[in-house]
Amino acid sequence: MTLPLLLQLVLSGIATGLVYALVSAGLTLIWGVMNLVNFAHGEYLMVAMFIAYWLATLYHLDPLVSMPLTAAMVSALGAATYYVLVRRLLSASILAQVFATFGLMVFLQSGAQFLFGPSFRAIPSPGLQGRIHLFGAYLGEAQVVAGCGALLVSGALYWFLRHTDLGRGLDATAQDREAAAAMGIDTDKMFLLAWVINGALLGIAGSLIASSYYVQPLVGQVFSLIAFVVVALGGFGSIEGAFIAGIVIGLFQTLSGYLLPSQIQLVPVYLAYILIVLVRPQGLLGSR
Repeated sequence: MTLPLLLQLVLSGIATGLVYALVSAGLTLIWGVMNLVNFAHGEYLMVAMFIAYWLATLYHLDPLVSMPLTAAMVSALGAATYYVLVRRLLSASILAQVFATFGLMVFLQSGAQFLFGPSFRAIPSPGLQGRIHLFGAYLGEAQVVAGCGALLVSGALYWFLRHTDLGRGLDATAQDREAAAAMGIDTDKMFLLAWVINGALLGIAGSLIASSYYVQPLVGQVFSLIAFVVVALGGFGSIEGAFIAGIVIGLFQTLSGYLLPSQIQLVPVYLAYILIVLVRPQGLLGSR
């Protein structure tokens, strides 16, 4: 393996990992604030990609241009999900929550298949189609922009959670919702905010990757399984852990994809995850 090829694989892995971290951030945020696992997480990404696709097809808006609108629409879907479904499950058993979000996943998948069919679709004439040359390595423009965009949004999310009143309210609710409510924090508002932020993050992620991935009703499954691994590896509820784990998994996937057949390129990822959680069950930055 030559040095330029190794550099290309590492940079590609980091860019991929940054996207995984962004996709996983909302999942770990909802778990941290509400102790709820959203099995429909990947389907919100699928909805975002279809919105970006149709805005590009019908109105000739590049996904990067329509990103704010896509993020707003998926945020609205997240808010509606909270009010219509999740809010009613807060006092229910964990089993009821699992079945409800799993049913939502099936509903969104089936709805997309009914409306759009199972066909694979691609953004027509995306603006980012070239390659970037860096020290002998070649990376697609779409991949570089997606990685850089994911890094900026992840940084903005971290700043929001650590340096704003709303962010500190989310953190306090995640630590102890009863104590947060006693201090005057509206926990219902914090729960809603977590779902809105999750929708915005997935709307942005869907816009960033729509130019380089086929859009189809099951595309969410491609990312949701990895997102769950990222969240578990980084530590449930840890945004920083999800960021680190996303990059680690992106590097593992890219390097193993070069060394192994495509059918088993994710095997080292899951083996590494199993080994790490055997040593540290709470994940990289999670707490017991």
